[in-house]
Formats: sequence, C-alpha cells, structure tokens
Amino acid sequence: MTTLRVLIAAGLVVLTFGLALAKLPAPPMDDKAKAAAEEKKAKDAAAEEAAKVQLTQAQDRVAARYIAEQKAKGKTVTSQMPVSAPAANPGAATVPAKK
Repeated sequence: MTTLRVLIAAGLVVLTFGLALAKLPAPPMDDKAKAAAEEKKAKDAAAEEAAKVQLTQAQDRVAARYIAEQKAKGKTVTSQMPVSAPAANPGAATVPAKK
C-alpha cells in the first residue's frame, strides 16, 4: 500500500513539474541567435527549392523514359501535363524582391 502511495506522489510531482515548465515563456533571443535563426531559415529554403527542382527533373526523366518505352512498343503516348518550367530551365529560378 505504501509503495502505491509513493508512486502516485512521485507521479504527481513529475506532472506538476512538467506543467510548470510548459508554462514558462521562451527566453528572449539575442542578436546572434536571431542572425543564426535567419541564416538557418535561408539555408532551409534554398535546400527545399533545390529539392523541388531535383524532384521535378526526376519526374520529367521518368515520364520521358516511359513515353520512349511505349513508343518503342508502338503505342502512342502523349504527356498529360505540360513540361514544368524549372526543369526546362533550372538556372531561371526566381528570387522574390526584398521590400
């Protein structure tokens, strides 16, 4: 019986401590931390854009290969979707203007 009481008390202490920590505000960021966060956000955006371009190019290659294979079999296959702009000209990535 005493073991159960001790476990319940320990659980309540842990729960109360967790709730108290959850309500604390985040510490304010200094200039270095803000700069690091902005740099990380810019790197993540660039990596995401590169991944999108690579995905588009891979999809275009697969579609072209499928069409070529079907053409070799004598079947006529037309693309249902237009060729994507980034894959056609990967160097023409647009950068939004700063305000």
